[in-house]
Amino acid sequence: MEKFVYPLLYYQLSENRVLGLLVGTHHQIIDKDIKHVKSSLTTHLKRLYKKYDDYPYTPFESFRLKTFEVKVRPVYRDNNRSYPSSKVLKVPVDAVFGPTDQGHFCCFLPLLGESFYYYDSKLLVSLVQNFAMNILNKKTPDEIYRMITGLRPNLDEISLRINLYREYNFSNGWSFTDKFKELEAMAERYPQSKSLRKNMASFPEVAWELEREVGEAVDKIVSTRSNILLVGKHGTGKSSVLRQAMRKITAKSSKLDLTFWQLMAQRITARAKYLGEWQQNVEELLYELECANGILWVVDMVQLLQTGGEGPEDSVAAFLTSFLQNGKLQMVGEVTPAQLESMRRMLPGFVENFQLIELEELPEHKIQSILDKFADYCRQNMKVEIDKKALSVSYRLLLRYYPYESFPGKGVKFLSQCINQALQENRTQITKKEVIDNFIKQTGMPELFLRDDLLLDDKELTAYFKNRIIGQDTAIESLANVVKIFKAGLNSPAKPIATMIFAGPTGVGKTASTKALAEYFFGKGQKKSPLVRIDMSEFQHPAQLARFIGGGGEIGKLVQEIRERPFSVLLLDEVEKADPSVFDALLTVLDEGLLVDAYGRVTNFRNTIIIMTSNLGASNRASVGFGREDTTNYESAIGKFFRPEFVNRIDHIVTFNALEQEHIRAITRLELEALNKREGVDKRQVTLSFTEQLESHLAEVGFDKRYGARPLQRALENEIIAPLAKWLLEHPNIKGCALRLDLVDGQLKIES
Repeated sequence: MEKFVYPLLYYQLSENRVLGLLVGTHHQIIDKDIKHVKSSLTTHLKRLYKKYDDYPYTPFESFRLKTFEVKVRPVYRDNNRSYPSSKVLKVPVDAVFGPTDQGHFCCFLPLLGESFYYYDSKLLVSLVQNFAMNILNKKTPDEIYRMITGLRPNLDEISLRINLYREYNFSNGWSFTDKFKELEAMAERYPQSKSLRKNMASFPEVAWELEREVGEAVDKIVSTRSNILLVGKHGTGKSSVLRQAMRKITAKSSKLDLTFWQLMAQRITARAKYLGEWQQNVEELLYELECANGILWVVDMVQLLQTGGEGPEDSVAAFLTSFLQNGKLQMVGEVTPAQLESMRRMLPGFVENFQLIELEELPEHKIQSILDKFADYCRQNMKVEIDKKALSVSYRLLLRYYPYESFPGKGVKFLSQCINQALQENRTQITKKEVIDNFIKQTGMPELFLRDDLLLDDKELTAYFKNRIIGQDTAIESLANVVKIFKAGLNSPAKPIATMIFAGPTGVGKTASTKALAEYFFGKGQKKSPLVRIDMSEFQHPAQLARFIGGGGEIGKLVQEIRERPFSVLLLDEVEKADPSVFDALLTVLDEGLLVDAYGRVTNFRNTIIIMTSNLGASNRASVGFGREDTTNYESAIGKFFRPEFVNRIDHIVTFNALEQEHIRAITRLELEALNKREGVDKRQVTLSFTEQLESHLAEVGFDKRYGARPLQRALENEIIAPLAKWLLEHPNIKGCALRLDLVDGQLKIES
């Protein structure tokens, strides 16, 4: 018998709640005290070993816990700009480390999800600093603050006694006395023990209303030993059907004694260091899989065509094709219809080895039945009640605002998030209000859009835009119309919310209008800015198209931004500077709100507003930002530059006028008033006021005949902000007062 000792970190969450983390594994649990945490985890490990001969590996001979202080300067990021904090913070980083049975050392940083080996114990401090810095520099200031203020752990241990040398016998005749080294290195056995999931109060893995599809999957896997692909849109229940089928098969006391092994495609090549190594590893994996009478469950099936070589023809999928054809490998997985079509086009021989089980979208009465069953499960097992109105509102909101995902998946996913939040806040009921609040946090949309009983105030809407956009009544009317159409539910669900071109001279408010619309639509709950801004002058060459939309295994800038913020306003700044190939790539986005790559992966733009700014048609004479531009025909210039099929997909072409003198003064006043909202002014409880002489001076130096209002920010920085900052630092006791700013002899004068 061998004894394995595992380090256990535990956190005292409350008087009767202790969280335990088994270091180096994915196992964790919450129970009433450390004694019960250790007992539950020990029982779980014993069951894993007894039932599956499966136990987590621990490298430690002995271990310690130490908290290191890592100095970090938080960075605020907004619209591709970074604002480093003035303060360096000391972030506590917990590390579990010690010598291994291989003669070197190992260190885990549990809350950072990082681990590493090292050969000299003196290097530990510098290695922890380096690894932690790399991770912390990518985190937001809020995440760093939570690490500083979070609970500190304690260290304990759990031991497990096992027989490494007992014999393994399988119904196919293989017998040996060693572990499945390659199989366990690349894959994980499924299903895992139920005890841990039960203690963690996890959500049910059931396929409600899909019993026929589950039965079909079981029959094909067991009776005909077929390779199967479940095909359906996102959310139709493919994963639930597959998991339920595998659990049914493993629960049966059949002579086959089948086992399932879950695999991510990237893990096949991740361990390979030299040419031909991953092929050798796969052959060993398949040998061990046969010994275990195993079936391979590939989670990301399409990724098999992208992994291993430069193209599908020399990928892992191509390598596995002959094994599938010869019956030496049985595989199951899931794909969307678009992914299936891409796989057929790129590697038809691979797809031909699978039998398809297609999942259609369920009718409404079955969806409602599933949501009711989910609510019953939560009431019985988690003691959280979801009332009928909350279920109804969830269905309505998801049906309208997530048209690109399917029920029941999107319903269960959203309600699960509501349940998790309720558990964190110790609430026992989810009402209509909680559903709407959660939806606001996810989308950033105001409550006005989510509740039919709230009416749109036309005057209030116009006032909102007029307070932020100066001298552009036509643009304000266009933006207000977009809001009205969306509120009335008359926008097309199969397109972006709106597609617009903002045309006009430089520095007249096109970008400011875009920011105002983004804030109105999506600025109420999201942590990130609801404005995605891409400078199209970065994509002036055909070779840069892949960097814009992606190509091969690379994700383009456009795709990355929208996947991270699907509810947003997308600003394509100075769009005419991009290569024509970019416009062709945008045709489907503008028309259908979708962008599908070569592997069938879909990026959805149907909850975005796409705005393109352009200077096409602006006069080349000196007065670009000032005065009237009666002779400029922006729509004509746009029509001549872009192809008709591109222009025809644009909902609105909004023309911005050149600025008049009164507009310049109003914009200056608006920017000055905004200084009162800055952090350095607000935290001192100081109120700033400005003389007319100062406003006039800024209006004169902050505007340019060629660049309109563009120089105003620079003028504010030089003429106001820098001198004010110096004055405040020289008067550290200034707080809770009014400051009057004036211009005297060309210099800023500040009076309290």
